[in-house]
Amino acid sequence: MPGTTVDTALAELAALEDPKMRAANEKRGDDHGINLSRMRALAKSIRTDQPLAQELWASGGTAARLLALLICTPKAFTADELDAMLRETRAPKVNDWFVNYVAKKTPRAEEMRLRWFDDADPTVAAAAWALTSVRVAKDPDGLDLPQLLDLIERDLQTAPARLQWSMNETLATIGIFHPALRTRARDIGERLQVLADYPTAPGCTSPFAPIWIDEIVRRREG
Repeated sequence: MPGTTVDTALAELAALEDPKMRAANEKRGDDHGINLSRMRALAKSIRTDQPLAQELWASGGTAARLLALLICTPKAFTADELDAMLRETRAPKVNDWFVNYVAKKTPRAEEMRLRWFDDADPTVAAAAWALTSVRVAKDPDGLDLPQLLDLIERDLQTAPARLQWSMNETLATIGIFHPALRTRARDIGERLQVLADYPTAPGCTSPFAPIWIDEIVRRREG
């Protein structure tokens, strides 16, 4: 829909609202009632539209912000805009999409990782750890991996849920991609038992770091 206005986009979102979907989403902390496949279809019809994305984000609604994240141009945001957006991503799905669709895609990713890493807000620090996991896997030069393991060993068990999840991902990523540190990464996971009892659907890999590491290494190495 070329030239879509913010009012039109909001009306389209309102038309997709489903009370049953809202009830299910609200149990997970996401205050919207839209099937995400339908939202993606709407985003595809709108196409990339940075000005509209910014208007939708400014409207403040969870559904509007999710749509904004699907149609925005990550490289167009300034560092201060990215910082402000992250600090507003309280709904879990908005946070997840912001980190994966914007923070990881912007050319400012490393700048933001460093800016956010020691932030007192655990939601902000969690984004930094998510970006750290990407670097651990794809561009580890310059990272002090043993120091990251020291921080994980010290803080993982008591970290707030969102931060804990991201730190645990970094722990597993170190173990998967860096064989020399694999034993230590597994040992940390075994000792701390973080996410050991996390319910995992059939066919999915447990987020418990030792299991996660072993399974992905098995797949990679055949």
